[in-house]
Amino acid sequence: MEITELLFVYAMVFVLSAIPFIEALFLTPIAILGGLSFWPVLILAIAGNLLTVYLVIIFIDYIKAWRNKRGKENNKRSSRAKNLWSKYGLPGLALLGPFLVGSHLTAFLSLVFGGTKKRVFYWMTISIAGWSLVLGILAVFGIDWFNFDNPFIEDFFNRNTP
Repeated sequence: MEITELLFVYAMVFVLSAIPFIEALFLTPIAILGGLSFWPVLILAIAGNLLTVYLVIIFIDYIKAWRNKRGKENNKRSSRAKNLWSKYGLPGLALLGPFLVGSHLTAFLSLVFGGTKKRVFYWMTISIAGWSLVLGILAVFGIDWFNFDNPFIEDFFNRNTP
């Protein structure tokens, strides 16, 4: 793979991880299983995801005002998050929420339910970085343990090389 293609692929890891519901904790193992290097994937995926989650935290007041204009929606995801908040508080919602409702909505709802920006910032960083690291390590060991070969990925990269 040429350097420009490699840079593009890693840039896409950053961009895709910033998108709600794709996120770092799902993208990290997928990219590693796809044959990308562990550390660049981990760093770029976490950075992309945290960037947009931090934007939600910083601009929460504007997001709340916009949401109030649209009318509040009480949906299944909000109900799940409220249940997590009631049972486990901010740490529980921050650690479990990304799997159930996504990290962006988890950050938003943590602030709506009464978390401070500083604590939500802290717990969301721990959650996103921690889960991405754990799932990335599991992907690496899964490749080694199962002697994983991905013919689709290998064929894709071999087809594009002269």
